[in-house]
Amino acid sequence: MRIRQSSIGTIGRRGLLGAGAALAAPGLASAQRALPSRPIRLIVPFSPGGSTDVHMRVLAEAATRRFGQTVMVENRPGASGSLGILAMRTAAPDGLTLTTLPITAVRSMLMTGDIDADPTADCAPVLHLTGYLIGVVVRRDAPWQTWTEFLAYAKANPDKINYGTAGAASTAFVGMERIGRAQGIRWTHVPYRGVGENVQALMSGQVDAAVDSSGWAPMVEEGSFRLLVTWGAERPRRFSQAPTLRETGTDLVFASPYGLVGPRGMSAETVAALHDGLKDALHDPQHLQALERLDMPLMYKNTADYAAFLAEQVAEERDAVRTLGLRAR
Repeated sequence: MRIRQSSIGTIGRRGLLGAGAALAAPGLASAQRALPSRPIRLIVPFSPGGSTDVHMRVLAEAATRRFGQTVMVENRPGASGSLGILAMRTAAPDGLTLTTLPITAVRSMLMTGDIDADPTADCAPVLHLTGYLIGVVVRRDAPWQTWTEFLAYAKANPDKINYGTAGAASTAFVGMERIGRAQGIRWTHVPYRGVGENVQALMSGQVDAAVDSSGWAPMVEEGSFRLLVTWGAERPRRFSQAPTLRETGTDLVFASPYGLVGPRGMSAETVAALHDGLKDALHDPQHLQALERLDMPLMYKNTADYAAFLAEQVAEERDAVRTLGLRAR
């Protein structure tokens, strides 16, 4: 079984057509005329202080310098990160409202709504940004020195391993369930409300392992936690000692990637202007340094490529929801 950079997002057919049109925009001069003339609202559907919030605030600062207009971050946490995408349904298509589109939002909407619907039909992609470093950590006194040993124990002891994640719509949960099915393992999922709670649960012994984005990094560096495996396409520079899933024989990659979208109906010129300014901000040296500090890879995709990627991700997540029975109760 093979998974691409997993986690969701999509745009419906109307959005894909709009994205294609954006590429045909009549050049830089026209795009410059479509630059925003007022501050831009950037909705971050997670709490202040988390990896996504920190990342988006640095990007917003860089984008403010590019646009000559303030890019203001507005936090709307809750509902597995779907409040930003829901806001796109009523936002004016003037380029002044954007949101990050996390895979968890798409997955959550598929879990709670019509599974055959397109949860992002009211959005238009602008560009893809990055993803997270997801890893599996255990306490330093745990008996497992490697991911292979951890899997072997879990397979030999059904339902004995408890692992924590940031929730039932998280990529960490979906990844562990897919790995369990591929390896013939039964383990017990314990959902928490974020990486902070998840890390605390591991420290206190409530779970045997924490599976999450790199909020565990300080504990790994100080030696309190042992990082068994990472889920990206390649080893992260800061934790090069930890193998990837692929290196351990499980051909899966999970980065929970995300990008920026606006409301459906934005003009091709507006999309092109937003894309060009945000692409420059994405490659700003200060922003690239922030990505490195957060262990987040640069995963730029232009408007058309992001639209196609979102369509693939939505189909993949819809299949995951069906296959794993991920329906809200």
